[in-house]
Amino acid sequence: MDNDSFYSIDRLMEFGMGMAMARQMIGIMNQTMAQMQVPGSMATIPQPQTPPIHVSLDGQAVGPLTETEFARLVTERKVNKDTLVWTPGMLNWQPLEQVPSVLKIVAMAPPPLPTNM
Repeated sequence: MDNDSFYSIDRLMEFGMGMAMARQMIGIMNQTMAQMQVPGSMATIPQPQTPPIHVSLDGQAVGPLTETEFARLVTERKVNKDTLVWTPGMLNWQPLEQVPSVLKIVAMAPPPLPTNM
C-alpha cells in the first residue's frame, strides 16, 4: 500500500487518534454541561390556583373555602347542584351547576363510600 491510500497505516493511525481526541472532547463537554447551572432551569411551573369559593349553607354565606375544603363539602353531600356559590370576579351568587370553575371540582371529587358492603 502506498502512504496516500486511506487504508495505509499512517491514515488509520490518524483516524484512530482523531477518534480518541473526539471522545475525550465529548467526555469533557458532557461533564461540564452536567455541572453547569442554568438560571431558572430548576424552577417548577406553578399549578394554577382556584380562586376562593364562597357557598350558601343553610342561608348563611360560608367561605372563603379552598378547593380542598370545598371538595370535602361535596363528598359530605353538604352542597349540591342548586347550592349558591360565589367566587371573586362574579357579579352575583349563582347555582353551582352554572359556574364551570367550581363544577370541575365537583366532577373531580370522589363519590361517597358505599354503605352496604
